[in-house]
Amino acid sequence: MTPDSALFTAMAVVNLEGDLLDQGEFTTWLTLWQPDGLYVVPIDPQETDFKNTLNYACDDHHMREKRVKRLYSGESISTTPRARTLRTLSRFRVLEATDDQIVVRGAQSLWEHRKGHSRHYAADITWQLQRHGESWLIEQKVIRLVNSDDVLHSIGYIL
Repeated sequence: MTPDSALFTAMAVVNLEGDLLDQGEFTTWLTLWQPDGLYVVPIDPQETDFKNTLNYACDDHHMREKRVKRLYSGESISTTPRARTLRTLSRFRVLEATDDQIVVRGAQSLWEHRKGHSRHYAADITWQLQRHGESWLIEQKVIRLVNSDDVLHSIGYIL
C-alpha cells in the first residue's frame, strides 16, 4: 500500500463515519466496526492504558450497541431531543500503514445543537483501521478532546 492510497482509504472510512453520525444513522455506524473494536474518549489527553483508567467512554461492541440503543430510544434526557451535529474533519496524517492495517490521526471540530443551545468540541482523533476482505473496519478510535479535563456537558451522543 502506498502512502497516498493509505491516506485516501483512511479518509474515505473516516468521512463515511462522520456522515453516518451526523445523519443519525447509528445502526449503520455500528457496521463500520470490528467486533472487538474499541471506542475511547479518555479524560487524560496523554493516557494510553484505556482499560485501566477512567474515561468518558471506553466502549466495546456491547457498549457501542447500548449507546446506539439509548440514542434511538429517547429514554435518556441527554438524548431527547437528539442533538444535531456537524463534524468537520481535517489534517489527516497516516502514522502507520500496511496492507492490512492503517493508523491515521486527524482533527475534528464538532458542533452540537440541541434545545436552542450550541456547543463546540475540538479533538485530535486517531483511527486504527483493519482490512476486512475488500473493506476496512474501525479497530480502535481514540478521541482526545482538547478540553477533556474541563467540565463537559451532555456528551451523550457519539463523538
